[in-house]
Amino acid sequence: MRLGVAIDYSDDFLTAAAEVRDYERAGAGLVAVSEAYSFDAVSRLGYLAAITSTVALTSAILPIYSRTPTLLAMTAAGLDDLSGGRFELGLGSSGAQVIEGFHGVPFSAPLGRLRETVEICRAVWRREPLVHEGRFSPVPLPAGQGTGLGKPLKLINKPVRAGIPISLAALTPKAVAQAAEIADGWFPVFYHPGNAAAAWGDALAEGRAARSAELGPLDVIVGLPLYVGDDAERMLEPHRRRTALYLGGMGARGANFYNDLAVRYGYADEAARVQELYLAGETEAAVAALPEDLVRSTALIGTAEEVRRGLDALRASGVTTVLTQPVAPTAAGRLASFEAAVGLAA
Repeated sequence: MRLGVAIDYSDDFLTAAAEVRDYERAGAGLVAVSEAYSFDAVSRLGYLAAITSTVALTSAILPIYSRTPTLLAMTAAGLDDLSGGRFELGLGSSGAQVIEGFHGVPFSAPLGRLRETVEICRAVWRREPLVHEGRFSPVPLPAGQGTGLGKPLKLINKPVRAGIPISLAALTPKAVAQAAEIADGWFPVFYHPGNAAAAWGDALAEGRAARSAELGPLDVIVGLPLYVGDDAERMLEPHRRRTALYLGGMGARGANFYNDLAVRYGYADEAARVQELYLAGETEAAVAALPEDLVRSTALIGTAEEVRRGLDALRASGVTTVLTQPVAPTAAGRLASFEAAVGLAA
């Protein structure tokens, strides 16, 4: 099981980047940089490519609506070149609130657009003259659109690799089935190893049944906050509040994918109550209403033995990459937790 580290979009990046080199020396296999309506992840990944030498780098995630599929392919090829073949492209649709509210682009047909983006990226990296007759991203533009001067072009530069790994963020059953069919990896969120099969088992089986053998096994990439020590209750509090925010306040009532996930995990009554309280402005009550098992099982926070059991449960459920988010208040403490996790995962 590969162990890595995630850098959040709200982190002090230069401080986090300095720590990345320590994580690399400690055995990190992957570093992820997130992007929301924040500073972009691409510039940060380029910086990390320059100051690291062995660790793989990934975007977690780049939203497909804010860049054309061809630009995503060019960006991934450029980062792969800078890093000497260490980049993995993480993609997702984000959500309507961000895409329409921040980018001013209609949030429509996310599954179809993701599929076409993956197809275009792989064609670009193979340096084929790009001809894509898709519904959402036709290239070149069809007759009657634009000037009519467009013609098939291929990437000028020769990529380090003709196949860069692509991982897709997916939550809903249809999206998860598609990710298991077409992607190299899958990013779930709030992953509960004991309840994951109930939420996604059928979708994963459907996607894997249609998966090309050339893709190899699906890399299941799970992000969790990490702390190894005796101050678990205090270190768990930010994760508890984040969970309440996502279940209760991310999206409108009836349009919250995270709340829907909690329902599929078996927490229907609790999820409804958390959302009701959060949307009513009763944040503390919403936090208190969270199922304790959901909070603890979606984190690696506790004593060494508790974290070992968590890692074992993740591995047993099919997770192949764990992206830790060390939450200790000091750099030394964060590194110590990561080093402990590396030893516990061995």
